Amino acid sequence: MSELAMRVEDYDYELPEELIAQDPLLKRDESRLMVLNKKSGDVTHRHFYDVKEYLRPGDCLVINNTKVIPARLYGVKAETGAAVEVLLLKRHEGDVWETLVRPGKKCRVGAKLSFGDGRLTAEVIDVVEEGNRMIRFSYEGIFEEVLDSLGEMPLPPYITHKLEDKNRYQTVYAKYEGSAAAPTAGLHFTKELLEEIKAMGVKIAEVTLHVGLGTFRPVKVENILEHHMHSEYFQVSKEACDIINETKRNGGRVISVGTTSTRTLESAVAEKIDGKNVCLEPKSGDTEIFIYPGYEFKVIDGLITNFHLPQSTLIMLVSALAGREHVLAAYEEAVKDRYRFFSFGDAMLIIDET
Repeated sequence: MSELAMRVEDYDYELPEELIAQDPLLKRDESRLMVLNKKSGDVTHRHFYDVKEYLRPGDCLVINNTKVIPARLYGVKAETGAAVEVLLLKRHEGDVWETLVRPGKKCRVGAKLSFGDGRLTAEVIDVVEEGNRMIRFSYEGIFEEVLDSLGEMPLPPYITHKLEDKNRYQTVYAKYEGSAAAPTAGLHFTKELLEEIKAMGVKIAEVTLHVGLGTFRPVKVENILEHHMHSEYFQVSKEACDIINETKRNGGRVISVGTTSTRTLESAVAEKIDGKNVCLEPKSGDTEIFIYPGYEFKVIDGLITNFHLPQSTLIMLVSALAGREHVLAAYEEAVKDRYRFFSFGDAMLIIDET
């Protein structure tokens, strides 16, 4: 592995601002799909509903069934009435959450916050890594219901338009609440498309990774080896392991929907890989896995993903699978061909054959 590919700037590309998708398409599966052959680097231009043409009976599609919570809260400091914004990142225990607070410097330990005219109150109880605040919430009733009425969907900072339908920042298969951002590759699927894929003889395996802090943190070091990923909670059930292990045994391919599903699978690799008999084992906990070129994938054979930010850990993961040169050339072509980028943008399928 050359020293060059370890620098953050080696994962940069030019992106005109007008190509950052501000709104989701009316129909989820009508976004464009760039199919990238991970061996040759060749690309083919399709639409997302064509993705089924690249799947075969006996393959397995792996989806992340996490659900985004309305994690952005706007409130005031109880003492001064000064405006404050809180982004929920990770639930620790009970009503204690790790959060991102703006402005953070004025929210010291002991600061009391109020949201929705006091329907939800909070106290800063600790300051942790990189200035994040640990906050304990107080309320009457059920926290999720209070949050649903007061919170907003935590759209990424590069999306400036207001989201008219908050369900468009959820996958159609979202199930377990806990994410501060959507697993965006899954946003392209409709229930109908998933049923068509199942009817072809493709199995669907569900895993969970609650998308957290890493999504909001740029890589701040020059050498990517010095970058530290924040932990995110994941869970891989026995049922999912059985489906995926059987797929591998029978010579099928495992196609991961999104970088979050990929990181989940690669975090649940069996301690003893028995040829093709055992690849995964049931696991849950926190993962800090950072995948960049040089990484050898143990589980996935292909990946459905969106177009990612320059110099991000996500473009590094994609480069680990398809090769940095292939990925950057594909991105250059996507820019030239006016693809839509990032969370509400178009998709890419990385696979062996096109």
